[in-house]
Amino acid sequence: METTTRNAITVEATVKAPVEKVWEIWSEPKHITQWCQASDDWHAPHAENDLQTNGKFKTTMAAKDGSMSFDFGGVYTNVEPYKLIEYAMEDGRKVKIAFEANGAETKVIETFDPEDTNPIEMQRGGWQAILDNFKKYAEVNL
Repeated sequence: METTTRNAITVEATVKAPVEKVWEIWSEPKHITQWCQASDDWHAPHAENDLQTNGKFKTTMAAKDGSMSFDFGGVYTNVEPYKLIEYAMEDGRKVKIAFEANGAETKVIETFDPEDTNPIEMQRGGWQAILDNFKKYAEVNL
């Protein structure tokens, strides 16, 4: 899948865990609610995930003080277990997540179409922060 713009943003992290564990923590709602936030004042109180081609997902992201929340969701367009996840967000933007296994480590590479409201660097920073939280959570919960 190609993203729809030439301005696609890429973030990545190398997780010190085998790809099977990384995949499990990435895809199971009980784990998603533990790592899917960009900062300590936000959390993900609810997640649903049907990880298969044409399956849907939704994660509620909310400020811990209750001042704001939103649902982040979409439909999977391609799922190759332990290798690749592609999806379309509800607004039509596309995301590609590659999982590159290297023994006891896994590189996770996310490429996504930016939205038009916020600056590119802000979007990159937010997605990278979530990916960094994922890495930290995955490495502690082997």
